[in-house]
Amino acid sequence: MPVRPILNFPDPRLRLPAVPVTRFDADLRALAEDLLDTMRAAPGIGITAPHVGVSMRLVVLELTPGEVRIYANPVLDQVSRETIRHSEGSVSMPGVTDELERHARIRLRYVDLDGREQREDADGLLAVCHQHEIDQLNGVFWIDRLSRLKRDRLIARYNKLQRG
Repeated sequence: MPVRPILNFPDPRLRLPAVPVTRFDADLRALAEDLLDTMRAAPGIGITAPHVGVSMRLVVLELTPGEVRIYANPVLDQVSRETIRHSEGSVSMPGVTDELERHARIRLRYVDLDGREQREDADGLLAVCHQHEIDQLNGVFWIDRLSRLKRDRLIARYNKLQRG
């Protein structure tokens, strides 16, 4: 499947909420395959359809090579009070990362590629990735969760990297 171009920060399409997946067909499967190939080429461990300019609530994760997870219309059903800090970044903002605080454990509801509703409990890095990607589907870019000072510094660092 083709590697698609990734939208780069500050593309305004990264701030738009994605629309729910309503058709579970060959086109959706092809998009999921394209997202996987695009994520691997970036490289990254998670990607959403909005990262490639498709306003659709579709997420592909591969935290461990060969263990691909695909989620349509993911929603957080429960979150823990306990939090963890983890380094985050984005395929749309390569070369920069920062630590964010997220819920340590979550319960996720989603639809698989066959249109069946599923549930999943996650903790650690998987829980962080779900929260990060669901934010993206909601039009919340990961740096929005940083303090203004940290965000401004990170954007300056990113812009310097882009200038080469």
